[in-house]
Amino acid sequence: MEKSMSMAPLLLMVLCLPFALGWHDYNQALSKSILFFEAQRSGYLPHNQRVTWRANSGLNDGKASGVDLVGGYYDAGDNVKFGLPMAFTITMMSWSIIEYGKPMAANGELGHAMEAVKWGTDYLIKAHPEPYVLYGEVGDGNTDHYCWQRPEDMTTDRHAYRIDPSNPGSDLAGETAAAMAAASIVFRRSNPAYSSELLHHAYQLFDFADKYKGKYDSSITVAQKYYRSVSGYNDELLWAAAWLYQASNNQYYLNYLGKNGDSMGGTGWAMTEFGWDVKYAGVQTLVAKFLMQGKAGMHAPVFERYHQKAEHFMCSLIGKGTRNVQKTPGGLMFRQRWNNMQFVTSASFLATVYSDYLVSSRGTLRCAAGNVAPTQLLSFAKSQVDYLLGDNPRGTSYMVGYGNNFPRQVHHRGSSIVSIKVDSKFIACRQGYAAWYTRKASDPNVLTGAVVGGPDAYDNFADERDNYEQTEPATYNNAPLFGILARLGSGHSGYNQLLPEAVPVPKPVAAKPKAEPKAKSTLNPATTSSPIFIQQKMATSWNEKGRTYYRYSIVMTNTSSKTLKDLKLSISKLYGPIWGLTKSGNSYGFPTYLNSLPAGKSLEFVYIHAASPADVSVSSYNLA
Repeated sequence: MEKSMSMAPLLLMVLCLPFALGWHDYNQALSKSILFFEAQRSGYLPHNQRVTWRANSGLNDGKASGVDLVGGYYDAGDNVKFGLPMAFTITMMSWSIIEYGKPMAANGELGHAMEAVKWGTDYLIKAHPEPYVLYGEVGDGNTDHYCWQRPEDMTTDRHAYRIDPSNPGSDLAGETAAAMAAASIVFRRSNPAYSSELLHHAYQLFDFADKYKGKYDSSITVAQKYYRSVSGYNDELLWAAAWLYQASNNQYYLNYLGKNGDSMGGTGWAMTEFGWDVKYAGVQTLVAKFLMQGKAGMHAPVFERYHQKAEHFMCSLIGKGTRNVQKTPGGLMFRQRWNNMQFVTSASFLATVYSDYLVSSRGTLRCAAGNVAPTQLLSFAKSQVDYLLGDNPRGTSYMVGYGNNFPRQVHHRGSSIVSIKVDSKFIACRQGYAAWYTRKASDPNVLTGAVVGGPDAYDNFADERDNYEQTEPATYNNAPLFGILARLGSGHSGYNQLLPEAVPVPKPVAAKPKAEPKAKSTLNPATTSSPIFIQQKMATSWNEKGRTYYRYSIVMTNTSSKTLKDLKLSISKLYGPIWGLTKSGNSYGFPTYLNSLPAGKSLEFVYIHAASPADVSVSSYNLA
């Protein structure tokens, strides 16, 4: 972190903006948003690592302190491991899976999402070697930012910073307890022993946070310039208690929320933001859920006050409250110029789950402007995600690798420097600034799935590497998106969001197909308006050296009355050769012998790989 602290059918003219179609492939975006976390990994990378331009890094982390702190995530575009935002990231990934694990499983991404959580929790377990000791940072932001190096080349200070009874940090310990508790729910069915271990750590960390109170950045002072705890620690204590109650059903934590709600601000703070620092809106949303589930008991009056503050937050998002969030002319929620997108994704997630809670309880949202249908909250969340993915005045996707018009000069050390696997020559501390940081060229490694800081209050955005306020990504930008994208990609299957959480057991991520994939027809998602009809089917299969290979045929038809030109297709989950298209960058277009497709005509292309069908979608086109 570099911070101190759609077009329906064409009417007359050719449409040139990508995503002007007004539809998005949320499942593809979900896959990419999860993949981003593999680019942020520190430590020894696993054999199934999919971001292949990365390599092992930070292999001596913690060694000087006599503890193994290898692993975890780099928070943003730098090479520091900051404990507070990392723990919040894991909490939000876990909450996404808890609420929307079923659609993730249906999309084939649950395994990847759970791997992303476990990569983080494995590190948090290491960082908590004793009941009252927690390591909250590895590396120093000041020395790290002086250098521009690949993580594999790091020469910066890797000092490990910790909290303990003499140097407390209730906010850090509380958020880490919340992360462990939430993750324990994620692994309850698939890995019960690991789930119990996580919950054990969560109990200890909450006790540490509550017994030895203090702000973590008063103990780990090097964090003040980058992740200062402005809100203090009361919100994290309530947040952790809410997650521990949800994970354990232990009445102690429900009573903690009831007895301390007023004094710790849970019932008092009326929020218009939610993020790694300020958790009150998240606490209020969870406690409102407990109230709707009928679990409040003797604490019902206090929980109702939490509930009222949760609804204040929700009403502010949709412009129906007494104090509403600011929005850009293009409709994006706006709080600050520096990485505004973190607040967009976090708030949109809360709106999504709260909408589903209300639907499940058959309730309505009570705003100053009157009662509001829950669907308006989901519509708000969808509008924010659609803006992020390209439905905005610039036609820019703020998720790297999604669509064609996305940031190419991301403020990220690893993606902006040639991969160590391509050129293993050591890049020194300042050398990276001279050779790579100042280059006015696209990153050599595409940071697929990364959500960057985004536009300013007027929808303006400059795709420049030194514009870290707008082009730097962060893990906590992506984590809340898991749930929203899974929800939008699958619709709601009518399940009750207030029932006890039951995360499905994921299918093995790298499992080979056990049976031939079923022939599949895929319509362009704008099924009622797009002039391009895509049908995919498996043509044949065969076995070779113990593997089953499939040949897929895709027929694309121009159903409009005009000539189709400038076609760009997005094809993901493709693991073999393709014939009949020309690749350009990250997209595919007409073959070299064809520059257009007349009205009513079709084009066929084929590919071969040993997997289920690839995902094919239309990025952009013109009609003339």
